[in-house]
Amino acid sequence: MEHGKAGNQTPGKAESQLRKGVLEYCVLALMRDGRKYGVELLNELQDTGTLATSQGTVYPLLSRLRRDELVVTTWQESASGPPRRYYELTETGHAALKEFAGIWPGFRDAVDRLLTPTTGHRRDSEKEHS
Repeated sequence: MEHGKAGNQTPGKAESQLRKGVLEYCVLALMRDGRKYGVELLNELQDTGTLATSQGTVYPLLSRLRRDELVVTTWQESASGPPRRYYELTETGHAALKEFAGIWPGFRDAVDRLLTPTTGHRRDSEKEHS
């Protein structure tokens, strides 16, 4: 099985590692404007394509966010089934999201600079391997 090829449904190692690194903050961002329940979060992640994940990933993450006091939970009756547990950002959660949002552009730009080949970098790299 080949990983990381365009159109492949199974994410490669690089994609999986990137997702793990940012998923927590993406979930926090989905709750920025109000509380959400688990399936709602899963569906919104699914809609992004790249951040699609499973219940087996999201629910343990939500439990950890609750233990870390980044979110609080409340139960609410549902007209279409059992009660739902809603997750909402705490002040600490908002602060963590704000910190990540401040760091992300510089982090993203630094990675982009490293990944974009330049003539000078290519020559230096070729010299090292000669």
